[in-house]
Amino acid sequence: MTENIESSSPAEKASAPRRRLPAALAAFYLLSLAAAAFIVTRGSKNRAAAGGPLSGLSSQDSVGWLDIHGPIYTSDDSAPWAQGGVSQWTRKLKDLAATPGVRAIVLDINSPGGSVGAVQELYSQIERVRREDHIPVVALFDDVAASGGYYIASACDRVVAHPGTLTGSIGVIFPISNLQGLFKKIGYQMTPIKSGKFKDIGSPARPLTPAEKKLLQNLVEDAYGQFLAAVSAGRNIPLAQLKPLADGRIFSGRQALADHLVDQLGDSTDALDLAAKLGGIKGTPHVQRAGDHLGDFLNLLQSRFEGPNPLAALSSQLAPPRMGLEYLWPGW
Repeated sequence: MTENIESSSPAEKASAPRRRLPAALAAFYLLSLAAAAFIVTRGSKNRAAAGGPLSGLSSQDSVGWLDIHGPIYTSDDSAPWAQGGVSQWTRKLKDLAATPGVRAIVLDINSPGGSVGAVQELYSQIERVRREDHIPVVALFDDVAASGGYYIASACDRVVAHPGTLTGSIGVIFPISNLQGLFKKIGYQMTPIKSGKFKDIGSPARPLTPAEKKLLQNLVEDAYGQFLAAVSAGRNIPLAQLKPLADGRIFSGRQALADHLVDQLGDSTDALDLAAKLGGIKGTPHVQRAGDHLGDFLNLLQSRFEGPNPLAALSSQLAPPRMGLEYLWPGW
């Protein structure tokens, strides 16, 4: 019996390249990552041989520029191209301070704040750069520099804000969710076995007791006092003058200027010029940008190859909020 073999239809021929496209894109992605790893390794060796974190850059007098964008929390250092989080930001800040020729640094802040510990870590590192490296630091406020975003700015020598920047929100929050009603509807019950009456404080399965509320309020007040002290010292504002402004309210940049919470209104050029002046740089300053290399490309590349994940998006919406002390503006 002779088998009748038919040639592929025009539709099948047309769909063949489309079927090969995902494989080609995946291969390109893998090759890009391999090339990126080679560049990172080689660049790290070159920088180490040159004697400094960014010593391969020009040694002419310059202003370092670091973006602090997004909530301020501790981060995972496992990804070498990770661009956000306190550990990456502090590392880049130290790298800029150690770069030959950097005479001043601008922190471009667009953040609602974050956890108390992470905010205070970044605040401390900014102060250390000013004190130990004798490098002036200028904060530039973008859309939002509120709560912890404002806290870290108080460690800087000067603060420049856009007229419409949202800032302030000086205060502390300890978010707690009570899901008792929901648990009852779905038949879920928690029975904690605990060593002391406060061990399950903040449990979502029950309301807080009066004693627990008092304990947490005292905790919040202590962290609030630390916030006030940092802003009072950094901005040279007496506590009696600062406290009426520090009830969690937000300000525009223009309102903040009137209350001496910022030093001047302006844009990125104004912040750069001010930093250059504080650093003793004459003429148009050269700019050294932290992270202006492979990381941005890899983040963009990864975002292009990652498809939408509805389950991940849904879980992030349903997940309970972080629980702990936060210098955070919840309106972000």
